[in-house]
Amino acid sequence: MAELLLVSSVLALFGLAFWLTTDSDDDSGGGGMMQPVLVPVRISRSSRR
Repeated sequence: MAELLLVSSVLALFGLAFWLTTDSDDDSGGGGMMQPVLVPVRISRSSRR
């Protein structure tokens, strides 16, 4: 039972290390978070209050 726990934890650590070291820049080359896009917002300049 201890061997199974040890093997699964080692595999989980290797998987986590691989996941964290993969290229996840914002260059559209795969995963990672994308940069937000700024959208212009129209502002009415009328003097109604």
